[in-house]
Amino acid sequence: MDFQYPYALAGLFVGFVVGLTGVGGGSLMTPILLHFGITPASAVGTDLLYAALTKSGGVHVHHRKGNIDWRITLFLAIGSVPAALLTLWILHSSGLDTATVNKMIKKSLGWAMLFTALAILFKQKIMEYSHRNDVWVTRMTPKQQDIATIITGLVLGAVVTLTSIGAGALGTVVLFLLYPLLPTVRLVGTEIAHAVPLTLVAGMGHASFGNVDWTLLLNLLAGSLPGIYIGSHLANRAADRYLRPALAIMMMYAGSKLVF
Repeated sequence: MDFQYPYALAGLFVGFVVGLTGVGGGSLMTPILLHFGITPASAVGTDLLYAALTKSGGVHVHHRKGNIDWRITLFLAIGSVPAALLTLWILHSSGLDTATVNKMIKKSLGWAMLFTALAILFKQKIMEYSHRNDVWVTRMTPKQQDIATIITGLVLGAVVTLTSIGAGALGTVVLFLLYPLLPTVRLVGTEIAHAVPLTLVAGMGHASFGNVDWTLLLNLLAGSLPGIYIGSHLANRAADRYLRPALAIMMMYAGSKLVF
């Protein structure tokens, strides 16, 4: 492997932030890769496989602790995996040239970053609202919840496949609204479990188009795996209180640059 320190250090930084706050994987990694001059399509494809591999360990830990609702995970995947495959098929069969595809991904990436930043900033308020108010979205029947979960998966499948962003922050916020009585840690574990098959399918699809830089991926993992380990052991309320808003502000700045 051609070891490149800048990529490994980027992986270390992103892994540390993810371990410390639980968010920021794709939201940080993809803009960093764009800054390094990686094309949007390659940045998204590489980041998707990066997310699938790094989150697999999280699934193992959350499963052992009983923090995953596999029924909700299944209904999310019923929507997201077909949506990911359909999005990949549209990208492949559209006949658009590489420059146009990269431009489209770049714009979509910017909007995804802006919405994800808002989700990070207002997640706590949304959680409190969903627990405090008896509105229609919090009193769905089990069947309505299943349908809404599948629809959520459909939207996430398309957005994540196109941008590599949104599986964590956006998905968790929607689940907070749909399942207000489930413990927070269980919803987070469920979203991590759902992100693995979604990012794996989407990432392998991008790889089949040649949109994955394997050497880059290995360099990122070399840094991120110890970064996640260190960050998770240093996680605390103060870090969550200050780093999440800082991360959201950085994302809003980067997203607005991509969109406007």
